[in-house]
Amino acid sequence: MKIAIPLVAGHLSEHFGHCEEFALIEADRDAKQILSQTRVVPPPHEPGLLPRWLHEQGAQVIIAGGMGRRALDLFAQNGIAVCAGDAGAAPEALAQALLDGTLGGGTPTCGHGRGGGQHHHGHHGHHGHHGAHTDSPPQE
Repeated sequence: MKIAIPLVAGHLSEHFGHCEEFALIEADRDAKQILSQTRVVPPPHEPGLLPRWLHEQGAQVIIAGGMGRRALDLFAQNGIAVCAGDAGAAPEALAQALLDGTLGGGTPTCGHGRGGGQHHHGHHGHHGHHGAHTDSPPQE
């Protein structure tokens, strides 16, 4: 399986859309081993682009520090499972934790999230616009 991890300064980015590069880690789920890692620079960020681009790179899972509802939906539409990780962690440690079943970070939607509107996991500081799907995030 291929795991995508957004990085800033070589560690998990707090927000995938603002990362400098992605670690793409090829792993053997059954053997719980990391096979290889490559680093790739994403295309310039625009709404909806990164989930498609990561799908084209072969990613099946993204470990992210955080993302909005629209991004979660787009990853689900592209068949990419979303798991939460602790921002600042090293990509190898995150991938190994995923393989070992010990990935922390609350895993808000660790799965394919195909349930349509069932993303209610007690988020703090939610930005409102519940159910609103726009091409740009709300301005703060």
